[in-house]
Amino acid sequence: MFVDEVTLELEAGTGGNGCMAFRREKYIPMGGPFGGNGGKGSDIVFEVDEGLNTLIDLRYKKKIKGNNGANGLGKGMHGKNAEDIIIKVPLGTVITDFDTKLVIADLIHKNDKIAVVHGGRGGRGNMALATRTNPAPKISENGEPGEIKKVTIELKLLADVGLVGMPSVGKSTFISRISAAKPKIASYHFTTLKPNLGVVKASNNRSFVVADLPGLIKGASLGEGLGDQFLRHIERTRILAHIIDMSGLEGRDPYEDFVTINKELENFNSKIMEKPMIIIANKMDIDGAKENLEEFKKKVNLPIYPMSAMLDSNLDTIINILADKLDTITKQPLYEEEKFESHVLYKFEEKEPFTITKERDTWVIKGEQVEKLLRMTRFNSDEAILRFSNKLKRMGIDDKLKELGAKEGDTIRILDFVFDYKE
Repeated sequence: MFVDEVTLELEAGTGGNGCMAFRREKYIPMGGPFGGNGGKGSDIVFEVDEGLNTLIDLRYKKKIKGNNGANGLGKGMHGKNAEDIIIKVPLGTVITDFDTKLVIADLIHKNDKIAVVHGGRGGRGNMALATRTNPAPKISENGEPGEIKKVTIELKLLADVGLVGMPSVGKSTFISRISAAKPKIASYHFTTLKPNLGVVKASNNRSFVVADLPGLIKGASLGEGLGDQFLRHIERTRILAHIIDMSGLEGRDPYEDFVTINKELENFNSKIMEKPMIIIANKMDIDGAKENLEEFKKKVNLPIYPMSAMLDSNLDTIINILADKLDTITKQPLYEEEKFESHVLYKFEEKEPFTITKERDTWVIKGEQVEKLLRMTRFNSDEAILRFSNKLKRMGIDDKLKELGAKEGDTIRILDFVFDYKE
């Protein structure tokens, strides 16, 4: 089964918890802190596998979760880092943030791989938290939560030439004659239900890849017929080869077919129409095809090459023409830089570290930094609570609450953690 689009929720692994421990050895009084740090949680990494040509392995997965790092131990032993989760995908896979629609990665080289979500760092043990003013802390940290992200994963085939046209115009026959591709061929519409790729060998030891797409009909860009589900596969192509049934055997006018397909391509993505296009006039062995071709040439100002795919007529000429054109067209990136997700937060960007709102009688504090601080704090001692309180104060939360009118004894909530406000 050919699957070219899936949506996944990714959750990287949480870091292991730090350990609180003290040295207890004979003849070494007041040995000091001896708790190790937790290990890092696993990243979720997408990696190209040239042996794959579909996303079917991901079709039934709704969520992929990374492994947590190991907890730190006593005697200064740090927890083990979790192994990264590796997800194999085909060449041409595009990973997009589901919410922002920004492209995270476009994997077009055989060794490409990228960590889409990163595992949390391990919590520090009390050995790492020791300071000059507090040489023997009785606290440790929980591991940092891993990143969570919902992504859309699309396969956009890597091909040099894209074959487009109405159903039953001979696209599958053409690709089967010029390459080793074995598409299904039959005398009814929509025989081709998935894109087929074929490697074509031209003169002078040149080769290129051709993609045969399922037949398009009027309204395809709106979901008619097989819809637009396969149109994404011509976005990378450098040349469009428009195959037209010049015999009119199906009762359609060849020129109307040409206009209809171009409208659907433009409706799907107007940039597709900027690609070089040639017209391959097929079924020239059938009566009436020559007359139709002469009328067609009067209306269309594009290179037109007649052929009969069934009789192998003029195929070598068309192959070499395509190879010659490809020699003059450089490969362009599919996405512009501004469409890629940026992981850099510039210092001059103003971003509130937290927000405070009042819901009934409760002050609710939200913010990535505040929530991370809460999750990583282990509330098992007065020292840990005091440290948490001081960090909130340094972040400016106490001053903001006072500015908003918070009073002694008011209820404060961060996530599910509720406590009283004290000046």
